[in-house]
Parts: sequence; C-alpha cells; structure tokens
Amino acid sequence: MAKIAAVLKGNAFGFAILACAAVSFAFPAAFDAWCGVKLLKLVSPAIQLIMFGMGTTLTPGDFLRVAKRPWAVAAGVALQFLVMPLVGCALALAFGFDGELAAGCVLVGSVAGGTASNVIAYLARANVALSVTMTCCSTLLSPFATPLLMKALAGRFVAIDAWAMMVSMLQIVLVPVAAGGIVRFFFEKPMLRHKRAVDAALSFVSMAGICFTILALTAPSRAKFFEAGALIVLAAVLHNSIGYLAGYWITRFLGRFLPFDERDARTVAIEVGMQNGGMAGALATEVLKSAAAALPANVFSIWMNFSGSVLANRWSRKP
Repeated sequence: MAKIAAVLKGNAFGFAILACAAVSFAFPAAFDAWCGVKLLKLVSPAIQLIMFGMGTTLTPGDFLRVAKRPWAVAAGVALQFLVMPLVGCALALAFGFDGELAAGCVLVGSVAGGTASNVIAYLARANVALSVTMTCCSTLLSPFATPLLMKALAGRFVAIDAWAMMVSMLQIVLVPVAAGGIVRFFFEKPMLRHKRAVDAALSFVSMAGICFTILALTAPSRAKFFEAGALIVLAAVLHNSIGYLAGYWITRFLGRFLPFDERDARTVAIEVGMQNGGMAGALATEVLKSAAAALPANVFSIWMNFSGSVLANRWSRKP
C-alpha cells in the first residue's frame, strides 16, 4: 500500500489532468457554459493569468543565465521550434488528417514550451534554472515563431492569417508577461519576503489554469474526438514521445562538443516534449475559430502532463 501511495503522490498532477478530462468527457454539458458564459471564452484569460504569473517570477538573473549558457538555451529553443512543428506536420500527413484537425497537430507543435515543464523539471532533478530560462525564451519568441511556422507548415491544410495570430499571441503572451514583470519590479521586496507563499500560490494558479483549460476544451471537442478515434491519441503519444527522445539524445550527442551534462539532457527533453497545449487550444478557438483544431492540443495536453509526471517520477529515483 505504501508503494501504491508513493506512485499516486509522485504522479498526482498527471492523475488530476486525467480526472479533469474524464469528467469533461462524461458530462460535457456541465462544462459548456457557466452562468451563461461559454467556458471556451475563458480559455484565453486563463492562459493570460498563467503568463502573468510567469512574468512575476522573471528576474534579471533569468536573462543573465542566457548570457552565461547561451549554447544550452539556444540548442533547447532551436529544438523546440524545429522538432515539434515538423513532427506535428509529419504525423498529420502520416495519419491522413486533413483540414482543421491536421492544422491542430501542427499548431500544438509550433507553440512554446509548457509552463508545467518547470515543475516536471524540478521533480525530475533536472536543471530547473535552465528549464525556466528556456520556457521564458520560447514563450517570448512564440508570438513571432508560431505564426510563421503555421503559415509554412499548416497553410496546406487551412488558411492561416499569420498577422492575426501574431496579434492574438502578443495579447495573450507578451502583454501579461510584461504586466507581471512590472508587478515584480514594484513589489519585489515583499514578494521575496514571502517567497514560499508566493511560489505556492503561483504554482497553484498555474496548475488550476491548466486543469481549467482541459475542462473547457474537452467538452466541445468530444464529438470530434470519437470521430477521430484512437488515431488522434496515438498521434499525441508519438508527438510527445518523439519530443522527449529527440530532446534528450540530441543534447547527449551535442554534449560531445559542448558542456552539456545529464541534467541538461533531461531538461531539454522535458522542454521539447512538453508544449503549451493551453496556448495552442486558445489560438485554435480564438484565431482558427475551430474546436476541431483545438482537439490535438487538448489530447496532447492530457497525455503530456501525465507522461511528464511519470517520467519525472522515474528520473527522480535515478542519479
């Protein structure tokens, strides 16, 4: 029983994500609208709240780490925006997805690293500082990189308005991150004085926001999920797994020429394999106006957070 309890505790967040998805699938009407407000319309504000929280954690030290270890950050971010979009496009073609569903596969591969990756990196005994820096860099680059990648790779499936996507991402990403940075600047001393409480509150808000996006995006895409069947789940599992493997083994290979160690390889694997599914879902509904395009992001998020917690639990027991 103690062993089972330890497994459940180590994978608590992953099981919470699965529970949210299961509840939303079982009772979709309950998560369609609350008090007359469509939950889909609240996905972008939820992501903005998470981005604001990220902004409040940024310090000059985060950017100094980029200067101290530029190759590690550059390699990780480059893999993020090269491996995952190409794999998403390849899987969409391989499984015969078309239209909005195919565009959704590319979209989830083209966004920044997921905010949960920092927590997973901590649990996996990876390089948390590098994880935070990579997440910040990929997030700040995403309003420019994601629209270009979507135009190049997903344009064959649906019409992509790259400018509209860029404007939307600036509103969802850069504005709240900047607002969080301003709050940090003016209230840094009290935040540092109560660092433990602030960190706990921000972690809770991030995890609650991720769970909310799962609930909000799962309900409207339920019918499309059963139509796509097991293929969309298999595509998400492969996409996530290839990201982990490519991030880990390419970093290990680069370690022959650059000062990358095992912790760095684990960090890059987590950052590359874990995408910001909530952001992809928000863009699918806000810019592409499609619940079908949000489905790959939703399935990916469910699987990613579960697999990430399992991977972290495994790595935490290894030197």
